[in-house]
Amino acid sequence: MGAGRMGGALLKGWVALGLGPIAVVEPAPNAEIRHFARRPGIRFLNGVEDAAGLHVTSCVIALKPQILRIEVGRFRPIAASGALMLSIAAGTSLAALHRAWGRRASIVRAMPNTPGAAGRGITALYAPPRIPAALRARAEALVARLGETIWVRREGLIDAVTAVSGSGPAYVFLMAECLARAARAQGFPAAIADRLARATISGAGALLDADPRAPEALRRDVASPGGTTEAALAVLMKDDALGKLMADAVVAARARAVELRRESEH
Repeated sequence: MGAGRMGGALLKGWVALGLGPIAVVEPAPNAEIRHFARRPGIRFLNGVEDAAGLHVTSCVIALKPQILRIEVGRFRPIAASGALMLSIAAGTSLAALHRAWGRRASIVRAMPNTPGAAGRGITALYAPPRIPAALRARAEALVARLGETIWVRREGLIDAVTAVSGSGPAYVFLMAECLARAARAQGFPAAIADRLARATISGAGALLDADPRAPEALRRDVASPGGTTEAALAVLMKDDALGKLMADAVVAARARAVELRRESEH
């Protein structure tokens, strides 16, 4: 349900695995998603009502929270059939989904992030105790094509995951923007400044992924005593400025996720 950035990334992963048949509800698919319509085992539907009569074992809800709030009731027949309902909508609680789909609906919540489109994301999942192991395993398998997976023990931690890894790529992209802007201020043409920033951020991420040591150790490797990096870090780390700013950002994002969840329950 929904073939935007996350839904589209999942679809590509499933197609690569040869999974199917797959019914995709997306009224306005982009060109890349339309390409999949020509593959065997992929069926595009204009609306959820078109799924009537299909044997649905799993339903992945990849809609924005604001849209899901309007459309949620239309998925009740699928939920009532016993299908796994895997929601990746931020700020939409199990309580709200159960109110729309019934107490017996088999619902798992998941929070992926946009690097999943490149197979380098991480997805956190939460399932209430009543969800059997087989459905948990199916939910995890469905999002595994996006990258790593973790399970959290409390639904409230999904809000924290949203603030850290769900929104986190935007924090890194902002850093790339700032680094490119600083490079331009030093006299580099925009194209070269952007290239320097992109390669630095992506390269550091690749090293962080490849080296099991703590980020602090990697930082110390770059910062020679009395050198240029140490001079820069003295600015960023003065009075823990960057650390406090990042902590405040995560708190703000989590507060908004909690606010959205409470709104979904009313």
